[in-house]
Amino acid sequence: MTTLMIQGTTSDAGKSTLVAALCRCLFRRDVSVAPFKPQNMALNSAVTADGGEIGRAQALQAQAANLAPTTDMNPILLKPSSDIGAQVIIHGKSRGNMSATTYHDYKKVAMGSVLESHARLCKYYSVVAVEGAGSPAEINLRENDIANMGFAEAVDCPVILVADIDRGGVFAHLVGTLALLSETEQDRVKGFIINRFRGDIALLQPGLDWLEAHTGKPVLGVLPYLQGLHLDAEDALPRDAIKKEGGQKFKVIVPVLPRISNHTDFDPLRLHPDVDFEFIKMNQDIPGADLIILPGSKSVRSDLEFLRKNKWDKAINRHLRFGGKVFGICGGFQMLGQHINDELGIEGKPGISAGLGLLECETQLLKEKQLHNRTGKFSFAVPGEAACAVKGYEIHVGVTEGEDLKRPAIISEAGNDGAINLDDNVMGTYWHGLLDTSEALSNLLVWSGLQTEMNVDLEGVREAQIDRLADEFESNIDMGAVMALLSLPSNEVC
Repeated sequence: MTTLMIQGTTSDAGKSTLVAALCRCLFRRDVSVAPFKPQNMALNSAVTADGGEIGRAQALQAQAANLAPTTDMNPILLKPSSDIGAQVIIHGKSRGNMSATTYHDYKKVAMGSVLESHARLCKYYSVVAVEGAGSPAEINLRENDIANMGFAEAVDCPVILVADIDRGGVFAHLVGTLALLSETEQDRVKGFIINRFRGDIALLQPGLDWLEAHTGKPVLGVLPYLQGLHLDAEDALPRDAIKKEGGQKFKVIVPVLPRISNHTDFDPLRLHPDVDFEFIKMNQDIPGADLIILPGSKSVRSDLEFLRKNKWDKAINRHLRFGGKVFGICGGFQMLGQHINDELGIEGKPGISAGLGLLECETQLLKEKQLHNRTGKFSFAVPGEAACAVKGYEIHVGVTEGEDLKRPAIISEAGNDGAINLDDNVMGTYWHGLLDTSEALSNLLVWSGLQTEMNVDLEGVREAQIDRLADEFESNIDMGAVMALLSLPSNEVC
């Protein structure tokens, strides 16, 4: 067994994508490899086969390794519920909310869970490819660190440091990060990778030569900026809009809430060639649209208050009067009802909030989180076709009941889900990942008012993009050096 860790100089430097690329390259070489992230802070998550919750990026990395995701791949998941607190999920199950200060002290305990999961993966896989979190040079977080060098020191593994040149200051990022590490941690860094480079590599070469001479460590490669690369985001909203050819498009709007969760639900819409998709952010007006989707939320009542402060509730009502449709997912579904009752203080200060009143239902937030992978079929059908089979996953607290649930959005043997109003212009569901299949996406768009011959199969897109990323990794990274760090032969080709 060998463990190799990818750490970054900043958040979003490319750690997640590099681990995914490494997993796919090793899988192609018939090396058994598992992804691992000791601690993840993200509101994009996935449900594992064993009924737990992990970060979305680790589910993608598992796919790159041709594995079903398990909770051991991300033993600690933090889901921020405010600027100073988060829900703490250990081995896939919630341990409740903690303030940042409380969790900082709790990390001594959390490290035990991290090492348990790592040890279990080591029993079954030849390589464990580890992703760090944020930067190892966060001085204020060094004590009790479990996410970066604290973990690397505990398991005695080599580290590759990656930096994003597209942000600017790449040499300062790498040299500065290295300088802030202890001597033993510096020794642990075996090389650098520069990510998202645009232009002529010859112009970068003097800087690479200087970096190697200054630090005594090799540059293992430079990955190019990959235009149009689409992989599930770990947490941050996508940086780049997707350019599409042609004339007028079907307009889909998603308001960005402060605690928006699982915005990867909208990737199929972003990719669809006939859809003009737009995230609307704070202080922006909602423009005319065909479909408005309310996303999932980690703090439904506070995000609903934010929505009202931006006067998006009035825009949604106007949108419906003009003939548009509204769709809510998870927390967005809860917002569409009459009330949200959190008398237990599950997501914050106890109380009851009035919903948008667009569905005849009410939600009671409860302590136990619902975590399920689901299959079923839409309750509605495209004219002339049978009801579409769908699949998804539930990650929510709360139970929703009311008259409109007699008209569910989804029929399932495990229990019907969601609701559609009498006017058939407002629909909600708890299921995430619902649009990942081309048939479900097409049916939702037909319900919304778009007839199209075009389609998007997100599963196929994921596979193609993982392969593209692995091809670039193989072409631009010194695989011989990487394989040597893994104590594996390097004469095979991906």
